[in-house]
Amino acid sequence: MTPESAPLPPLLPLSADEARAHAESARAVAEQLGRVVLGQDRAIHEALAALLARGHVLLEGVPGTAKTLLVRTLGLALGLEFRRIQFTPDLMPSDITGVNLLGAGGQFTFRPGPLFGDLVLADEINRAPAKTQAALLEAMQERRVTVDGVSHPLGEAFTVFATQNPIEFEGTYPLPEAELDRFLAKVLLGFPEAEVEQGILARVLGGFEADDPGSYGVRRVLEAGGLQALRTAVRRVRVEPGLTAYITSIVRATRSAPTLTMGASPRASVALLKVAQAAALMDGRGFVVPDDVKAFAFAVLRHRVAVAPELELEGVAADAALQAILDKVPAPRGAGA
Repeated sequence: MTPESAPLPPLLPLSADEARAHAESARAVAEQLGRVVLGQDRAIHEALAALLARGHVLLEGVPGTAKTLLVRTLGLALGLEFRRIQFTPDLMPSDITGVNLLGAGGQFTFRPGPLFGDLVLADEINRAPAKTQAALLEAMQERRVTVDGVSHPLGEAFTVFATQNPIEFEGTYPLPEAELDRFLAKVLLGFPEAEVEQGILARVLGGFEADDPGSYGVRRVLEAGGLQALRTAVRRVRVEPGLTAYITSIVRATRSAPTLTMGASPRASVALLKVAQAAALMDGRGFVVPDDVKAFAFAVLRHRVAVAPELELEGVAADAALQAILDKVPAPRGAGA
């Protein structure tokens, strides 16, 4: 075995004190988000867990449900650079990756595109043509972009948050399965409750403006390198063999479920494992329990499976099919399985 192919040494498990300290950091971020994005606690929890698991996130909701606001606020709380790209049918790959420009000395210089940010919001991603989505696919999977045969690495914190409208299809391009599979989680944002919506109006009367980050009242809660420290801690969360078997059983069950015509790939198993570790850390534990897996099974799997057409016409959604699988697959017993 060559040094290049040798396995990485295992990370030391988290101590109880370390797990609690990291959980406090994650809660501080979630608290800042909750002060601005009202009534979307579940979406905040799922998006933050996916970010800590080093995954990309697909945000789905009708216009006005705080998708952009969530990502912008997350950037402020973490001290990360936020960039927004409006995807349109005429958007070219070079518009997002960058171009080589000829300088005065006859030398080409690479000018980075908007993908070279920390938190990149791909707004209405399904409006971009296939060739532009393919350029984004390389960035998401390889964390680099290739321009004129030369690869340029993206930043360590690079994460794509893409949005799409679930009810508008005119002028859109369906996201291919290969691209959907690169999103660790699909997070749904719905309408808030009546009292929450009143709270939003009260905030506007108090001076809040969605297009003015200075009015958010958000403070940075992590120092430089704080996100990377949390991500490293996530990798140190212990997962017992019983839990990996449970994750495998759930994902494999999607491939034989009579209600589904397409099941999840092995990449889904990896995604569910990582986000379960993030969920455990956010809860202050150094080990995963079955509830961590159950809590994030919907966000990780709903965009990776396809409901049978005849059932879809009857209103059966992917989440209902996944719930039936979770009810059927037995969970391991005991803390940490």
